[in-house]
Amino acid sequence: MASASAYGKVVLIGAGPGAQDLMTLRGARLLAQAGVVLYDALVTEEMLELCPQALKIPVGKRCGELSTAQAFINKQLLDNAKKFALVVRLKGGDPMLFGRADEELRALEGAGVEVEIVPGITTALAAAAATQQPLTQRGVARSVAFFTSSTAPGHSEHAAIPDSDTLVQYMGGREASATARRMLAQGRRADTPVVVIENCSRPEQRVLRLQLDTLAHGLGATHGPVLVMLGAAMARRPHQRLDGARGEQAAARLTA
Repeated sequence: MASASAYGKVVLIGAGPGAQDLMTLRGARLLAQAGVVLYDALVTEEMLELCPQALKIPVGKRCGELSTAQAFINKQLLDNAKKFALVVRLKGGDPMLFGRADEELRALEGAGVEVEIVPGITTALAAAAATQQPLTQRGVARSVAFFTSSTAPGHSEHAAIPDSDTLVQYMGGREASATARRMLAQGRRADTPVVVIENCSRPEQRVLRLQLDTLAHGLGATHGPVLVMLGAAMARRPHQRLDGARGEQAAARLTA
């Protein structure tokens, strides 16, 4: 193990769902001090405006697309920590949820690098706020599960769907219809309310409200990160305004 003094500090920062002003003050302050920023594919250009002084290195990972190998990202973090006093690894959402933080922490800790983690607003909470749709509801939903169908190589692509009142599927664009069919086969009600949000918090945000049986037929074309919220708590309130969520559609699919 190399001496910790041979390395600068690495900070894993959550960029939140996309909008610049949804990043934490601590995250913005550290970005403004960084010598280098290694950023994910979901990090927006306006977020990178917070670090004009830094060398910016894209290390994006997108499901189904050519992406940067995790081993290479780990090496980049270590190599840059030898050159810069402050290295930022900027991740969409929160680093500790579906952000592969474990692999990066293992590599950094193994080399004796000082690490700090700055949380970000995970997309599920940003989506609940954007659609004004609470994930829990007294007497209706007292449990919430976040899950993804993306798996590591060699692992089953059909992991069990969590048993929870409200389900939130990350990276759900391609997988949402398969999830809906499995839920129906498991006995979930066909009229279970579903809220789908694409490009949460961004100018191009779109929201779709539908039922589980409709979701089973697919979403159509999508053009950004998709999050799917399912469960009785997703039902519209009697006087809920649709325009509370920018780009909301009541029945149509998300299409080009």
